[in-house]
Amino acid sequence: MSIKGLNHFLFSVSNLENSILFYTNVFDAKLLAKGKTTAYFDLNGMWLALNEEKDIPRNEMNQSYTHIAFSIEEADFDEMYEKLIKLNVHILPGRPRDEKDKKSIYFIDPDGHKFEFHTGNLKERLNYYKQEKPHIELFD
Repeated sequence: MSIKGLNHFLFSVSNLENSILFYTNVFDAKLLAKGKTTAYFDLNGMWLALNEEKDIPRNEMNQSYTHIAFSIEEADFDEMYEKLIKLNVHILPGRPRDEKDKKSIYFIDPDGHKFEFHTGNLKERLNYYKQEKPHIELFD
């Protein structure tokens, strides 16, 4: 038995309508189905689901680095940043990074879920670590 791949992302949201607007506008996600408390999207071939749960605590973890990162082209970085500004998305301060580690924009949705738009990929990251971070053990 083995994992075949990623099935879907589901996020608990406090207001389904607000979150539908957020995911449609920020990610250009295509709304496929909407019920009283749930919505399904196609996000460039990935299944994204929202589930409205109004009466649960929403404690955004300010100190946590936990997030979901999506790839963007470096040529689109400034345009994507401006899009988030125009949509009044809460952009988080990024961590200090070497330019060889590529560019990132960190932001949150209306319920505090953290996301990143990143211009690099895993191969580039590992090459950077191999060249610049001898304290990191790499495996084949």
